[in-house]
Amino acid sequence: MPASKTERLVNLVICLLASRTYVTKERLRSTLEPYRNCPTDEAFERMFERDKEELRELGIPLEVGTVSALFEDEVGYRIAPGEYALPDLRLEPDEAAALGVAARFWQQATMAQAASSALLKLKAAGIDVGGGAAPLGIEPRVRAEAPAFEPLLEAVYDRQVVRFPYRRPGAEVRLREVEPWTIDSWRGRWYLAGFDLDRDDARVFRLDRITGPVMLTGRAPSHKVPDRLDVRAQVDAYARSSADLGPAILKVRAGTCFYLRRSAVSVTEGEDGWDTVVITAHGDTAGWLAEYGADVVVIDPPALRDAVVAGLRAVATGGAGNGGSGPSSASSVARLSAPARSAPPRAGKAAAQESGRLGVAS
Repeated sequence: MPASKTERLVNLVICLLASRTYVTKERLRSTLEPYRNCPTDEAFERMFERDKEELRELGIPLEVGTVSALFEDEVGYRIAPGEYALPDLRLEPDEAAALGVAARFWQQATMAQAASSALLKLKAAGIDVGGGAAPLGIEPRVRAEAPAFEPLLEAVYDRQVVRFPYRRPGAEVRLREVEPWTIDSWRGRWYLAGFDLDRDDARVFRLDRITGPVMLTGRAPSHKVPDRLDVRAQVDAYARSSADLGPAILKVRAGTCFYLRRSAVSVTEGEDGWDTVVITAHGDTAGWLAEYGADVVVIDPPALRDAVVAGLRAVATGGAGNGGSGPSSASSVARLSAPARSAPPRAGKAAAQESGRLGVAS
């Protein structure tokens, strides 16, 4: 929600809470600057009606009544303090722990400040949100470094059409106009799902392929968001429809890469701390395998192995290789060349990726 709109709604709530009687629209317009600055009566009416609906959608009890007993047609508004106040917050230990995990999940993303602020408020209320180690040694993280993430998230929340330059693989950059539905994370990458107005069809867009700033047009969408929207299934189907590289044989460090194991064709436990995992490789497999870093070694096919190593080398040297958000040091590339028999297992990095859900696109 834009800051100006948030400030206007907060001021409206304060004004209606502070009044002991019903407040007329005319008085609200003369009191609140955003309403006072409306150029016409029609503009004020539209803004005020939108704000009323917004407050009700947020669960704020907006009451309507007559200002004077003598003039019943003079309508006003107020918020009763007793109805507005929240009851004491009580959370079960497992609920508080889940909130703590969720906040740590967003620690390194664009919503880190909001998550930290929420935790501080809960702690001030005497609620223990589990500041210690995460359960089972898993420390969830989500990375939302694409510049397009924040404006697209705002557009999804506010339900407004966006416009942005987008480059498909092997194609020129084109300006796309989209009604955004949702944002989702899948295998370490963020996607936007929405209705492409230029193609007149639903589409999924990868955020790291948006090559310029996202413009919020302010226009409301004209197409309804589908009742059931499985973005990850769409992205997975798209990936599987790309070039099939056949079976791939991997060495995977014991105790890591849980998602990879669940989607594998077969898993054979080894005695040296490394398991043999067979998967079906597709066109995007190299990118998400690189995100497991030194926990995965590609044995076969050589083309997939070369693609993973090339992506990791590009990341290690500061480039933007195909590996996406892989390891950031050259030592990780060196360790990928062969599994060390004495190397201890480490906690898998991909466990967090299964939790990152917001919305999707291609």
